[in-house]
Amino acid sequence: MKEWISLNMTPGIGPRKATQLLERFGSPERVFHALRTELEELRLPPDTLRSILAKRFHDRAEEELDRVRRIGGDILILDDGVYPQYLREIHDPPITLYVTGDWRTCLEMPCVAVIGSRRCTTYGRNACSMLARDLAEQGLCIVSGFARGIDTAAHRAAARAGGRTVAVMGTGLDDVYPAENRRLFDEILDAGGAIVTQFPLGTPPLRDNFPYRNRIISGLSLGAVVVEASERSGSLITARLAMEQDREVFAVPGNITSRNSFGTNYLIKSGAKLVQHWQDVVTELPDEIAASILPPGDKAPGAPESPRLPPGLSGAEKKVYAVLKPDAHLHKDDLLEQTGLSFGELNTALVGLDLKDLILALPGDNYARRH
Repeated sequence: MKEWISLNMTPGIGPRKATQLLERFGSPERVFHALRTELEELRLPPDTLRSILAKRFHDRAEEELDRVRRIGGDILILDDGVYPQYLREIHDPPITLYVTGDWRTCLEMPCVAVIGSRRCTTYGRNACSMLARDLAEQGLCIVSGFARGIDTAAHRAAARAGGRTVAVMGTGLDDVYPAENRRLFDEILDAGGAIVTQFPLGTPPLRDNFPYRNRIISGLSLGAVVVEASERSGSLITARLAMEQDREVFAVPGNITSRNSFGTNYLIKSGAKLVQHWQDVVTELPDEIAASILPPGDKAPGAPESPRLPPGLSGAEKKVYAVLKPDAHLHKDDLLEQTGLSFGELNTALVGLDLKDLILALPGDNYARRH
């Protein structure tokens, strides 16, 4: 294992160059015993060549594994039996994976990626939360990139629904980015989820890291659901990678006047499956997985019924929650009229729902349902 970790830590060695070296020499051990002339044939950068010849990271590799295990993680290598099967099948898979949490369970489950814009709208956040929650409740593991916006909403909704979620990071396991997701990091692990990265400990959130992260998101998943994406969104890169990896691509339609809907509407025009509810995703999964989730004959489901009421709500809270929608906001005056509550009852219900993280309080005394 030391040679695998050392090769992954060598500067200038990404998945593509690592694959070239393994194809040429057969194993990391033989890479580090190769002659200078043999390595020079692959046109490695000078610093990379010197690092390999000097076995510069061998001692650090053993220390790296010890440090990872001390923080409750592990390192998987490409040729062992626990490396994720679907990820192994992609072109140029990462040669090592740093993991923590209940990764064995999560990575053996059927996984679906839910991704989208960092600067999402209320509609996007609520659509994402609804889909991630419902898919997680059907026994699917939700994979996303731990970024702000849609990724955060997907992880949180899956975890709070009692499901599993995997966060793929563009940093080392010891560098939580963005910093405000420290609590979410713990939520994911507490809910039986997992954290995955290909990067060594101490790796900061460099811009070039995130395309590699996106390959892992799509590579772990049977399909990718895109919820809001602007014209230049990184989520479109992940969708393209999913197509290249022969994965299903899904998109949630959006308002044609919103810049955040450009990417998803473009994907739908280009052949992505339009998604309105979780059944649209499940019906496109492999037959044995779809059959285990959907009732017999439920291959063309209709629109979902009215929203389920979360447990533990008071009578007034139930009335308010039932009236609110995730894709539109209502003013407090409209809520008074539609619920028939008094002003005091309505205020108490709104405070209660807000504390339960079930609604969004918007400017101008407007409110929307989160899920």
